[in-house]
Amino acid sequence: QVLSLPIVVIVHGNQDNNAKATVLWDNAFSEIDRVPFVVAERVPWEKMCDTLNLKFMAEVQTTKGLLKEHYFFLAQKIFNDHNATFEDFQSRSVSWAQFNKEILPGRGFTFWQWFDGVLDLTKRCLKSYWSDRLIIGFISKQYVCKLLSTEPDGTFLLRFSDSEIGGVTIAHVIRGKDGSSQVENIQPFSAKDLSIRSLGDRIRDLGQLRNLYPNTPKDQAFGSHYNSEWGEQ
Repeated sequence: QVLSLPIVVIVHGNQDNNAKATVLWDNAFSEIDRVPFVVAERVPWEKMCDTLNLKFMAEVQTTKGLLKEHYFFLAQKIFNDHNATFEDFQSRSVSWAQFNKEILPGRGFTFWQWFDGVLDLTKRCLKSYWSDRLIIGFISKQYVCKLLSTEPDGTFLLRFSDSEIGGVTIAHVIRGKDGSSQVENIQPFSAKDLSIRSLGDRIRDLGQLRNLYPNTPKDQAFGSHYNSEWGEQ
């Protein structure tokens, strides 16, 4: 007899996401000498962070993993708590239900469905941008407003969409003549959108975007990602 890695049998492609969640949870959190199929219902958030980071790096094939501020955003999302500190989250545990059964507030999907969508999008379309640290990605819309509201007109950053699975959006500041500021989020781009025209070229197209937060001129930040065949037009 030989023990195999966990497998899940599915009968339709729409079960794929849930199957991947089951395998990930089992691989990461089961004990080697466990009773078959027994796995913890709750795990420390710190261990979950390590698992998400390893999964992200392996899936995207990048050496640039998740950062402390990314974990903080993910904790706020999975626990639906925007008042706790980073240290508060470190002492908590997360349940299977929070990971892949409970629908996120105001959304139609679970935490894992959302995270898996980010994985797929980054792997297919954003690997080089992520590896060059051009995408903050895991950051809330509220915190983006706080960051950008004091910046010069045209300052922008990239974040993963909260409202759509597998979308990346550009947040940028518009400063009025009276000095007032307004932060706008461009409609998220999906993998299909980015397969038609790359993220770099879309950023070049948008004249209202000037500097990647905090202060890098966009051509300097994204120039190596521009498609040269468009440069003649």
